[in-house]
Amino acid sequence: MPGSVRAPVLVGADGSPAAMQAVRWAAHEAACQRCALHIVYAVGVPIDVGPTFGYAPIDGETCRRAGQVTAEATRDVATAAAVPIADIEIETFVADAAPVPLLRDCSAHARLLVVGTRGLGAFRRGLLGSVSTSLARHARCPVAVVPEHPPDPRGPVVVGVDGSPYSARAIQIAFAVAARRDVELVAVHAWSEFYRYLSRDELQEEAAGLLAENLAGYRERYPDLRVRRTIVADRPARALLDAATDPQLLVVGSRGRGGFAGMTLGSVSQAVLHAAHCPVLIARASDRDR
Repeated sequence: MPGSVRAPVLVGADGSPAAMQAVRWAAHEAACQRCALHIVYAVGVPIDVGPTFGYAPIDGETCRRAGQVTAEATRDVATAAAVPIADIEIETFVADAAPVPLLRDCSAHARLLVVGTRGLGAFRRGLLGSVSTSLARHARCPVAVVPEHPPDPRGPVVVGVDGSPYSARAIQIAFAVAARRDVELVAVHAWSEFYRYLSRDELQEEAAGLLAENLAGYRERYPDLRVRRTIVADRPARALLDAATDPQLLVVGSRGRGGFAGMTLGSVSQAVLHAAHCPVLIARASDRDR
Protein backbone atom coordinates (compact mmCIF):
# COMPACT_ATOMS: atom_id res chain seq x y z
CA MET A 1 0.00 0.00 0.00
CA PRO A 2 1.28 3.49 -0.79
CA GLY A 3 3.06 5.08 2.16
CA SER A 4 2.64 2.05 4.44
CA VAL A 5 6.38 1.76 5.22
CA ARG A 6 6.76 5.41 6.26
CA ALA A 7 5.40 7.31 9.26
CA PRO A 8 2.05 8.88 8.36
CA VAL A 9 0.69 12.38 8.46
CA LEU A 10 -1.88 12.44 11.27
CA VAL A 11 -4.92 14.76 11.32
CA GLY A 12 -7.62 15.30 13.91
CA ALA A 13 -11.18 15.54 12.60
CA ASP A 14 -14.44 16.59 14.26
CA GLY A 15 -16.53 17.83 11.34
CA SER A 16 -15.97 21.54 12.03
CA PRO A 17 -15.05 23.85 9.11
CA ALA A 18 -11.53 24.37 10.47
CA ALA A 19 -11.04 20.62 10.93
CA MET A 20 -12.23 19.93 7.38
CA GLN A 21 -9.73 22.45 6.05
CA ALA A 22 -7.07 20.78 8.21
CA VAL A 23 -7.96 17.46 6.55
CA ARG A 24 -7.54 18.98 3.08
CA TRP A 25 -4.22 20.54 4.06
CA ALA A 26 -2.99 17.30 5.64
CA ALA A 27 -4.02 15.23 2.61
CA HIS A 28 -2.18 17.61 0.29
CA GLU A 29 0.96 17.41 2.44
CA ALA A 30 0.76 13.62 2.73
CA ALA A 31 0.42 13.34 -1.03
CA CYS A 32 3.42 15.64 -1.54
CA GLN A 33 5.45 13.46 0.84
CA ARG A 34 4.09 10.21 -0.68
CA CYS A 35 3.12 8.88 2.75
CA ALA A 36 -0.07 7.61 4.37
CA LEU A 37 -2.70 9.86 5.94
CA HIS A 38 -4.36 8.82 9.20
CA ILE A 39 -7.59 10.63 10.09
CA VAL A 40 -8.55 10.38 13.76
CA TYR A 41 -11.95 11.21 15.23
CA ALA A 42 -11.96 11.28 19.04
CA VAL A 43 -15.40 10.71 20.53
CA GLY A 44 -14.37 12.08 23.94
CA VAL A 45 -15.51 15.67 24.49
CA PRO A 46 -12.71 18.23 24.99
CA ILE A 47 -12.99 20.63 27.94
CA ASP A 48 -13.83 23.84 26.15
CA VAL A 49 -16.73 25.44 28.01
CA GLY A 50 -16.93 28.39 30.38
CA PRO A 51 -17.91 28.18 34.04
CA THR A 52 -21.36 29.70 33.46
CA PHE A 53 -22.42 27.18 30.83
CA GLY A 54 -24.29 24.00 31.64
CA TYR A 55 -24.03 20.74 29.73
CA ALA A 56 -26.32 17.92 28.68
CA PRO A 57 -25.63 14.20 29.20
CA ILE A 58 -23.84 12.71 26.22
CA ASP A 59 -24.93 9.45 24.58
CA GLY A 60 -21.69 7.62 23.78
CA GLU A 61 -23.19 5.37 21.09
CA THR A 62 -24.73 8.36 19.30
CA CYS A 63 -21.35 10.10 19.40
CA ARG A 64 -19.62 7.04 17.97
CA ARG A 65 -22.11 6.79 15.11
CA ALA A 66 -21.64 10.50 14.40
CA GLY A 67 -17.91 9.93 14.47
CA GLN A 68 -18.13 7.17 11.89
CA VAL A 69 -20.20 9.37 9.60
CA THR A 70 -17.75 12.26 10.01
CA ALA A 71 -14.76 9.98 9.46
CA GLU A 72 -16.16 8.71 6.18
CA ALA A 73 -16.97 12.25 5.05
CA THR A 74 -13.43 13.37 5.83
CA ARG A 75 -12.04 10.40 3.89
CA ASP A 76 -13.87 11.68 0.80
CA VAL A 77 -12.53 15.21 1.40
CA ALA A 78 -9.00 13.90 1.87
CA THR A 79 -9.15 11.73 -1.25
CA ALA A 80 -10.28 14.68 -3.35
CA ALA A 81 -7.39 16.79 -2.04
CA ALA A 82 -4.73 14.09 -2.53
CA VAL A 83 -5.72 12.56 -5.88
CA PRO A 84 -4.37 15.38 -8.12
CA ILE A 85 -0.92 14.86 -6.54
CA ALA A 86 -0.58 11.17 -5.64
CA ASP A 87 -2.50 8.03 -4.76
CA ILE A 88 -1.93 7.62 -1.03
CA GLU A 89 -3.23 5.30 1.66
CA ILE A 90 -5.94 6.99 3.74
CA GLU A 91 -7.14 5.37 6.96
CA THR A 92 -9.77 6.58 9.41
CA PHE A 93 -9.96 5.81 13.12
CA VAL A 94 -12.78 6.49 15.58
CA ALA A 95 -11.85 6.18 19.26
CA ASP A 96 -13.65 6.79 22.55
CA ALA A 97 -10.74 8.73 24.06
CA ALA A 98 -10.58 12.51 24.49
CA PRO A 99 -8.90 14.36 21.59
CA VAL A 100 -5.81 15.77 23.31
CA PRO A 101 -4.39 12.62 24.95
CA LEU A 102 -5.33 10.46 21.96
CA LEU A 103 -3.71 12.70 19.33
CA ARG A 104 -0.73 13.40 21.59
CA ASP A 105 -0.04 9.67 21.96
CA CYS A 106 -0.62 8.96 18.26
CA SER A 107 1.77 11.78 17.34
CA ALA A 108 4.69 9.76 18.72
CA HIS A 109 4.44 7.59 15.59
CA ALA A 110 3.64 10.35 13.05
CA ARG A 111 5.80 12.57 10.88
CA LEU A 112 3.36 15.48 11.27
CA LEU A 113 0.20 16.22 13.25
CA VAL A 114 -2.35 18.56 11.69
CA VAL A 115 -5.24 20.18 13.57
CA GLY A 116 -7.72 22.96 12.86
CA THR A 117 -7.56 26.22 14.77
CA ARG A 118 -10.95 25.63 16.34
CA GLY A 119 -13.14 22.58 16.77
CA LEU A 120 -16.88 22.30 17.26
CA GLY A 121 -16.52 23.10 20.95
CA ALA A 122 -14.40 26.24 20.63
CA PHE A 123 -15.87 29.66 21.19
CA ARG A 124 -15.38 32.35 18.56
CA ARG A 125 -13.89 34.68 21.13
CA GLY A 126 -10.59 32.78 20.92
CA LEU A 127 -8.42 32.36 17.85
CA LEU A 128 -7.35 28.90 19.02
CA GLY A 129 -9.41 26.17 20.58
CA SER A 130 -8.26 24.16 23.59
CA VAL A 131 -7.35 21.10 21.49
CA SER A 132 -5.10 22.94 19.04
CA THR A 133 -3.48 24.95 21.85
CA SER A 134 -2.73 21.84 23.94
CA LEU A 135 -1.37 19.84 21.02
CA ALA A 136 0.83 22.71 19.83
CA ARG A 137 2.43 22.49 23.28
CA HIS A 138 2.55 18.76 23.91
CA ALA A 139 2.57 16.79 20.64
CA ARG A 140 5.55 14.53 20.02
CA CYS A 141 6.09 15.49 16.39
CA PRO A 142 5.83 18.72 14.37
CA VAL A 143 2.36 20.27 14.56
CA ALA A 144 0.57 22.26 11.85
CA VAL A 145 -2.35 24.40 13.01
CA VAL A 146 -4.63 25.20 10.09
CA PRO A 147 -7.31 27.94 10.00
CA GLU A 148 -10.71 27.58 8.42
CA HIS A 149 -9.94 29.63 5.30
CA PRO A 150 -7.40 28.16 2.85
CA PRO A 151 -4.17 30.09 2.23
CA ASP A 152 -3.00 31.31 -1.16
CA PRO A 153 -1.19 28.29 -2.68
CA ARG A 154 1.09 30.70 -4.56
CA GLY A 155 2.22 32.39 -1.35
CA PRO A 156 5.69 31.82 0.11
CA VAL A 157 6.75 29.69 3.05
CA VAL A 158 8.10 31.89 5.86
CA VAL A 159 10.52 30.54 8.47
CA GLY A 160 11.91 32.13 11.61
CA VAL A 161 15.68 31.91 12.15
CA ASP A 162 17.28 32.60 15.55
CA GLY A 163 20.21 30.20 15.78
CA SER A 164 18.56 27.77 18.22
CA PRO A 165 18.29 23.99 17.64
CA TYR A 166 14.52 24.45 17.35
CA SER A 167 15.03 27.03 14.62
CA ALA A 168 17.42 24.66 12.81
CA ARG A 169 14.66 22.04 12.66
CA ALA A 170 12.18 24.69 11.46
CA ILE A 171 14.59 25.67 8.65
CA GLN A 172 14.96 22.04 7.59
CA ILE A 173 11.18 21.57 7.42
CA ALA A 174 10.56 24.91 5.69
CA PHE A 175 13.04 24.23 2.89
CA ALA A 176 11.52 20.81 2.26
CA VAL A 177 7.95 22.17 2.17
CA ALA A 178 8.83 25.12 -0.09
CA ALA A 179 10.68 22.81 -2.49
CA ARG A 180 7.79 20.33 -2.64
CA ARG A 181 5.35 23.15 -3.35
CA ASP A 182 7.68 25.05 -5.68
CA VAL A 183 7.22 28.39 -3.92
CA GLU A 184 9.54 31.04 -2.53
CA LEU A 185 11.08 30.61 0.91
CA VAL A 186 11.40 33.72 3.11
CA ALA A 187 13.94 33.31 5.92
CA VAL A 188 13.44 35.91 8.67
CA HIS A 189 15.78 36.98 11.45
CA ALA A 190 14.84 39.77 13.84
CA TRP A 191 17.35 41.51 16.07
CA SER A 192 17.06 43.95 18.95
CA GLU A 193 19.23 46.59 20.59
CA PHE A 194 17.89 45.59 24.00
CA TYR A 195 20.86 45.00 26.35
CA ARG A 196 23.21 45.04 23.36
CA TYR A 197 26.00 47.60 23.48
CA LEU A 198 26.85 47.66 19.80
CA SER A 199 26.06 50.07 17.00
CA ARG A 200 23.09 49.37 14.75
CA ASP A 201 25.48 48.66 11.86
CA GLU A 202 27.34 46.10 13.97
CA LEU A 203 24.08 44.48 15.07
CA GLN A 204 22.85 44.32 11.48
CA GLU A 205 26.13 42.75 10.36
CA GLU A 206 26.00 40.24 13.21
CA ALA A 207 22.42 39.32 12.28
CA ALA A 208 23.38 38.84 8.63
CA GLY A 209 26.18 36.51 9.69
CA LEU A 210 23.86 34.46 11.90
CA LEU A 211 21.31 34.11 9.11
CA ALA A 212 23.98 33.10 6.58
CA GLU A 213 25.45 30.55 9.00
CA ASN A 214 22.05 28.95 9.64
CA LEU A 215 21.20 28.73 5.93
CA ALA A 216 24.60 27.36 4.94
CA GLY A 217 24.41 24.26 2.77
CA TYR A 218 20.77 24.65 1.76
CA ARG A 219 21.56 26.40 -1.54
CA GLU A 220 23.48 23.29 -2.63
CA ARG A 221 20.64 20.98 -1.55
CA TYR A 222 17.92 23.13 -3.12
CA PRO A 223 19.61 24.93 -6.06
CA ASP A 224 16.33 25.78 -7.80
CA LEU A 225 14.51 27.13 -4.75
CA ARG A 226 13.95 30.89 -4.54
CA VAL A 227 15.15 32.13 -1.15
CA ARG A 228 14.65 35.65 0.20
CA ARG A 229 16.53 36.71 3.34
CA THR A 230 14.91 39.28 5.61
CA ILE A 231 16.78 40.91 8.49
CA VAL A 232 14.91 43.48 10.58
CA ALA A 233 15.19 45.31 13.89
CA ASP A 234 11.85 44.28 15.34
CA ARG A 235 10.07 41.86 17.65
CA PRO A 236 10.45 38.36 16.19
CA ALA A 237 6.72 37.55 16.06
CA ARG A 238 5.85 40.83 14.33
CA ALA A 239 8.74 40.37 11.90
CA LEU A 240 7.45 36.92 10.95
CA LEU A 241 3.87 38.09 10.55
CA ASP A 242 4.94 41.05 8.40
CA ALA A 243 7.53 39.19 6.32
CA ALA A 244 5.28 38.38 3.38
CA THR A 245 1.90 39.20 1.92
CA ASP A 246 -0.41 36.18 2.04
CA PRO A 247 2.10 33.47 3.02
CA GLN A 248 0.83 29.93 2.68
CA LEU A 249 2.74 28.69 5.75
CA LEU A 250 4.70 30.05 8.72
CA VAL A 251 7.27 27.69 10.25
CA VAL A 252 8.73 28.37 13.70
CA GLY A 253 10.63 26.44 16.33
CA SER A 254 8.68 25.45 19.41
CA ARG A 255 10.92 27.80 21.39
CA GLY A 256 13.92 29.97 20.67
CA ARG A 257 17.23 30.83 22.28
CA GLY A 258 15.47 32.62 25.14
CA GLY A 259 13.49 29.55 26.20
CA PHE A 260 14.38 27.52 29.27
CA ALA A 261 14.59 23.76 29.73
CA GLY A 262 11.16 22.21 30.07
CA MET A 263 9.35 25.02 28.25
CA THR A 264 6.90 23.47 25.79
CA LEU A 265 6.15 26.56 23.70
CA GLY A 266 7.99 29.87 23.55
CA SER A 267 6.53 33.37 23.47
CA VAL A 268 7.24 33.90 19.75
CA SER A 269 5.60 30.65 18.63
CA GLN A 270 2.61 31.36 20.88
CA ALA A 271 2.21 34.88 19.48
CA VAL A 272 2.45 33.66 15.89
CA LEU A 273 -0.05 30.87 16.52
CA HIS A 274 -2.62 33.30 17.89
CA ALA A 275 -2.13 36.06 15.31
CA ALA A 276 -1.41 34.33 11.98
CA HIS A 277 -4.12 34.01 9.33
CA CYS A 278 -2.36 31.14 7.55
CA PRO A 279 -1.28 27.66 8.69
CA VAL A 280 1.51 27.65 11.30
CA LEU A 281 3.88 24.72 11.69
CA ILE A 282 5.64 24.25 15.04
CA ALA A 283 8.94 22.31 14.89
CA ARG A 284 10.87 20.71 17.74
CA ALA A 285 14.60 20.01 17.95
CA SER A 286 14.02 16.44 19.11
CA ASP A 287 11.87 15.47 16.14
CA ARG A 288 13.41 12.64 14.13
CA ASP A 289 13.42 12.40 10.34
CA ARG A 290 11.47 9.32 9.38
